[in-house]
Amino acid sequence: MYLVIGEKPSVAQALAKVLGAGKREDGYLSGEDCIISWCLGHLAEYVAPEVYDSKYQKWEFSDLPIYPEEWQLAAAKDKKTQFDVLKKLLNRNDLDYVVNACDAGREGELIFKRVYDLAGSTVPVKRLWISSMEDAAIRDGFAHLKEGSECENLCNASVCRAKADWLIGMN
Repeated sequence: MYLVIGEKPSVAQALAKVLGAGKREDGYLSGEDCIISWCLGHLAEYVAPEVYDSKYQKWEFSDLPIYPEEWQLAAAKDKKTQFDVLKKLLNRNDLDYVVNACDAGREGELIFKRVYDLAGSTVPVKRLWISSMEDAAIRDGFAHLKEGSECENLCNASVCRAKADWLIGMN
């Protein structure tokens, strides 16, 4: 059994059609050998400064710069229900691997990684890297899945960029 996580519901539906996962469940689609779900874009995000320290509830020059010693992620409040679905799926005992089917690129890596990390999953990761949602492209992409480690540098770059954005934005 494997899990596929797309960036949005429309992508998950296109993947499900090709992979034969037509059974609708609460927050995902299932088939004989796969489960397909989605992230709703940036489902998990770095927490606000006041979560790290209550002194940041009031903005003061003397508190700058704000730099978390250990970065914390949280599910976006308006997307928590879908995060809970993904967390449960990512921690199933019967999964052989999970496929990151978020958009091919830096942001797709970030969206997946944040959810995967926040869910505490240890399931091996594979990467679907396609630029077309045509049925033939999806089939070819699944026939040539990459190991998740092949995208590790791009993923690390996305995390660095997100942390830099947070630091600049909050400071």
